[in-house]
Amino acid sequence: MSAEWIADRDSCAAYERDVSGLRRAPDWVARPGSRGEAVACIREAAARGVAVTPAGAQTSTTGASVAMGGGLLLSFRAMDRILAVDAEARTARVEPGVLLGDLNRAVRSHGLFFAPDPTSEDESTVGGAIACNASGPRTLRYGPTRHHVRALSVVLADGSVMESRRPIVEKNTAGYLLAQDPVDWFVGSEGTLGAVVEAELALLPLPAVTLGLAVPFPDEPSALAFIVAARESNAVHPRCLEYFDREAFAVARTHRRTPSWAPNAGAMVYLEEAGDSEPDADAWLSLAERLGATGVDIEAFDGEQALPEARGLRHAVPSAMHERAAPFLPRGGRRVSTDWAVPYFRVTEAIALARRIADAHGVPPAVTYGHLGNGHPHQNFIATDPDSVHRHEAAVEETLRAIIAMGGTVAAEHGIGKLKARWLSLQMNAHQVQVMRAVKQALDPDGRMAPGNIL
Repeated sequence: MSAEWIADRDSCAAYERDVSGLRRAPDWVARPGSRGEAVACIREAAARGVAVTPAGAQTSTTGASVAMGGGLLLSFRAMDRILAVDAEARTARVEPGVLLGDLNRAVRSHGLFFAPDPTSEDESTVGGAIACNASGPRTLRYGPTRHHVRALSVVLADGSVMESRRPIVEKNTAGYLLAQDPVDWFVGSEGTLGAVVEAELALLPLPAVTLGLAVPFPDEPSALAFIVAARESNAVHPRCLEYFDREAFAVARTHRRTPSWAPNAGAMVYLEEAGDSEPDADAWLSLAERLGATGVDIEAFDGEQALPEARGLRHAVPSAMHERAAPFLPRGGRRVSTDWAVPYFRVTEAIALARRIADAHGVPPAVTYGHLGNGHPHQNFIATDPDSVHRHEAAVEETLRAIIAMGGTVAAEHGIGKLKARWLSLQMNAHQVQVMRAVKQALDPDGRMAPGNIL
């Protein structure tokens, strides 16, 4: 049985946008409550020749979950069941609408956790995380979502279901590498190859001890030098190194209601170390003070119970940027954000260059924050109207060309979606794009799945 296709204008309008600023109501919305209903919806769409855009909580920053070409928006919000947890095997079987925060709360009683940790874990679904290969602060230690997906059930464009499981052998010479593990075809494919209806995820044991430190620095160069030094030190073992520039730190202070916390600091780094033994806090303090931090300004978040407060500081920054952009959406403005990354040891050079390029384009300075331990900052700008959007995107494109020349990437964790599709060719040559198109042609020959995303 297929879920109802809803064409009511108000119902469709509820699914017309994600957080990218793009806006377009689908022609229909369907909300399957089971695998069978999802399969029936996609089969019906195939029979009718209708495009399908899979969507979860619609928190994409790239427009990936907006049906810009109309068609059917297939919402997986109702498929939110945790089907099984195997504590011995350290796995969970889940539907795509499960929120990452709910998953972690459910497996905590087994002494386990799901490592990928977007700061919006209470707004991000498993299906969305798989679709864009999401990551977060702890990616420095654990890697992105791709590393933690064991098996997938995916509904292809014709309504057939493809089951794939990662091979567990240590050696494999059967065919091209790109064809050996079909799970990897779908992680990061942003709905363009099919819709995930079930996933088996790998879980990790909760660490026995966790320490978080928020370390203000007098200026940006000192904070960035600290991040590089922490990556290269043998005395400390970070699982995340999150950066806040001056403005981002001001947002964090406001969120925490502590305006007197290091008011003259030019930047802040939030770090975590976790494991079976007590982290060496003295080693962290020594490294921080050597690079200009003042010990009295350092705030400690000791233990797993204190971490939500620290994570709130980080989540407050993109939330504040969404709020700042909101008044400009009706006039064609929006938040313009970057997602590039460079080798971690080039972050100081890359950020300085990005700031110079923005200034040359007459663009106000970006609020810069994020996963600098991986060489991956977020730069957020507020464009006030279409002309401002154009100027900001011109600055971003020039920055991305420089980032690629440094050995970087145009998209580190949020995917390509629709907003960044124009920049994919900066990084990928014609042969790489041709291979992706060949996979797309094999699985979705009519191009009906998530049109506009990536390709």
